[in-house]
Amino acid sequence: MKSIAFSKIRSIIIIIALCILSAGVGYRFGERQAKIVLTSDKRIVVNQKSPPSLSVDFSLFWDVWQRLYRSYVDKSALKPQEMVWGAISGMVNALDDPYTMFLPPKDNKDFKDDLGGQFEGIGAQLDMKDGHIIVVTPLKDSPAQDAGLKPMDIILKVNDEDASDWTVAKAVSKIRGPKGTTVTLTIIHENTTKPLSIPIVRSTIKLPSVESWVKEISSIQEILGIPSRNTLIHKGGMIAYIALSRFGDHTNEDWSQAVMKLAKKYAENPLIKGLVFDLRNNPGGYLESSVFIASEFIKSGTIVSQVNSDGTRQDYPVEHKGQLLTIPLVVLINKGSASAAEITAGALRDHKRATLVGEVSFGKGSVQTPEDLPGGAGLHITTGKWLLPNGDSINKKGVTPDVIISMENATATTDAQLAKAIEILLQ
Repeated sequence: MKSIAFSKIRSIIIIIALCILSAGVGYRFGERQAKIVLTSDKRIVVNQKSPPSLSVDFSLFWDVWQRLYRSYVDKSALKPQEMVWGAISGMVNALDDPYTMFLPPKDNKDFKDDLGGQFEGIGAQLDMKDGHIIVVTPLKDSPAQDAGLKPMDIILKVNDEDASDWTVAKAVSKIRGPKGTTVTLTIIHENTTKPLSIPIVRSTIKLPSVESWVKEISSIQEILGIPSRNTLIHKGGMIAYIALSRFGDHTNEDWSQAVMKLAKKYAENPLIKGLVFDLRNNPGGYLESSVFIASEFIKSGTIVSQVNSDGTRQDYPVEHKGQLLTIPLVVLINKGSASAAEITAGALRDHKRATLVGEVSFGKGSVQTPEDLPGGAGLHITTGKWLLPNGDSINKKGVTPDVIISMENATATTDAQLAKAIEILLQ
């Protein structure tokens, strides 16, 4: 028998392996109904056919793509990955739902940083309403608040760029930037018609979730300029206060620590007349966190219900034994209270656990399911809506307080909403 050299045997094995690998790859692409095309300029394009239940012709997409590469004057602007992201954003935006959005990797990271509690920017929560980018709330002690931004401000331009057709994600990416740099916003305050140009110096925005205190009424600085202050002081007593800025990554932990201290003080001090729970300018966050926090005040029952896109319904009941089940409670809300903040306030109202004071809330009552995509991108899909315990929908209506008080002309020492809350607790 004639022997075969080892080098030839190795070559044969490699060829067989490559054939098997090629067959496997070809099978997988065939299984996914995909084909590989080598273009005239040696670029590889992978086309996956539409799902079997759909009949969609993507030839126009690739036709436009190739025409751009062939004819567009500025070749450096042809960035394939950004063009794909733009196409996906356009597809998602065609749903005409401001809360269903595609987030490229940087925007997805920024969104997660918000919930994590620190980022560099101006410190304003943005959203979409009636086709406009609006300020839901400027964060406390942020450059946005210091510059005079207010809830419901419409953002017309960012650094002279027209923002009329932007998504919220695009607006956020344009407004954010390194600490110490300046961004100029052209805005219109609510109920006015004159645009204002406001330069804002960006800074590092740190977002503590919880602020709390217990004070004698005479030492509450926020009501120093209220005409009824002396009457409130004369009634005597102390007031507990807890403010929640958002429902983020560390909120439950921060909340539990603050509540443990407040509950201990309330048990030991009979002069404490009740608690003001401040949800003003809280843009929301995690649904689970709103259930956790509402459970602090409600003994039993449903906090919120979620009706899903497939018709199913999920009820979220009280999940733990609260430490503040009996303390008299007033909740403050305003136009900047949104999403999870509205769920919490609405649940406390419907369970007759609290009196709500302030303004009608923002009205964001749909459910977004965030999904991480390959390469760091993200997709938020509206998958349902929230219903309060009494069956009301929050979406586009908001939560109406029991006592409506505007804050149009408020200052640092004339918080009429807080004064009203204290008055109710002293009754």
